[in-house]
Amino acid sequence: MSTTVPDMPLRIAFFGTPAFAVPTLDALLASSHEVVGVVTQPDRPRGRGQQVSDAPVKERAVVAGVPILQPTRLKDPVFLDAFRAWNADLGVVAAYGRLLPQVLLDIPPRGLLNVHASLLPAWRGASPIQRAVLNGDAVSGVTIMRVVLALDAGAMLARVEVPVSPDDTSGSLEARLAVAGASLLRDVVDRIGRGESVEEVPQDDAAATLAPRLEKQEGLIDWTRSAWSLDCHVRGMQPWPSAFTYVDGQRLVVREARADDTPAGDVPPGGLVRVDGDAALLACGDGRCLRVSRVQPEGKRAMTTREWLQGRRAAEPLRAGMAP
Repeated sequence: MSTTVPDMPLRIAFFGTPAFAVPTLDALLASSHEVVGVVTQPDRPRGRGQQVSDAPVKERAVVAGVPILQPTRLKDPVFLDAFRAWNADLGVVAAYGRLLPQVLLDIPPRGLLNVHASLLPAWRGASPIQRAVLNGDAVSGVTIMRVVLALDAGAMLARVEVPVSPDDTSGSLEARLAVAGASLLRDVVDRIGRGESVEEVPQDDAAATLAPRLEKQEGLIDWTRSAWSLDCHVRGMQPWPSAFTYVDGQRLVVREARADDTPAGDVPPGGLVRVDGDAALLACGDGRCLRVSRVQPEGKRAMTTREWLQGRRAAEPLRAGMAP
């Protein structure tokens, strides 16, 4: 006679801050487990007006009526005492944004699990999604890993692959990875709650690649690179910090662009080869072109490249470059 192992609901403390983490929090809130509290980053100025507002995870926790902690120091005894009072069995981390100290990792008896947006050991670090798009990866994914002191180096409990479309920006890929990660995490937590054995596979540290946090200046376009790498660059920098170049001494954000097989001929990198419909074909370092279809001049709205060219009053031929 077969028997089923009854579910043992877990008391879960959730760590997360941006929109990527919200589907995972929602999956846990909808499960048989209890989210006993949420730890999220302190409120910061956001948006164009730099008004202080709640991050997406805090907004969701407030609506759900879940206790919230926003420590400035994770080793603060007041925070640690408040965290202990939740009596969490397990911690779940999804894009919290800070490394967790050992004193915190030691509190939940079942430790902490992380929803990491890459196929570890590839792209350990703060910007795995952006680095995957920038690198032209054909496949990305999510790994559920054990949180340890070393950066994203813990044992892996589950992984799922997610294909990267040639049209994907970092923003569109993030949205799909967030959903995939939420489903994968809930499955792992449910298995733990049922008392099932979940294999933890060590990572191959020798195969690790790093995904450091993006800096604003990384958006600058180097026109000596190949058309395909610049295609990846524009998509990888969306929605932040955005790819940009300089024309006529002014900063110009490139919102949409694709690699094009049109030969650049003798036109130097960054130079205009021709206008084609609403797009401009600009020469790249490999002798091919980047089809730039949508741009945003500094201080103005986004527009088609043709619109921008029509409003450009300059005697000099168009030449995009890396300096004002």
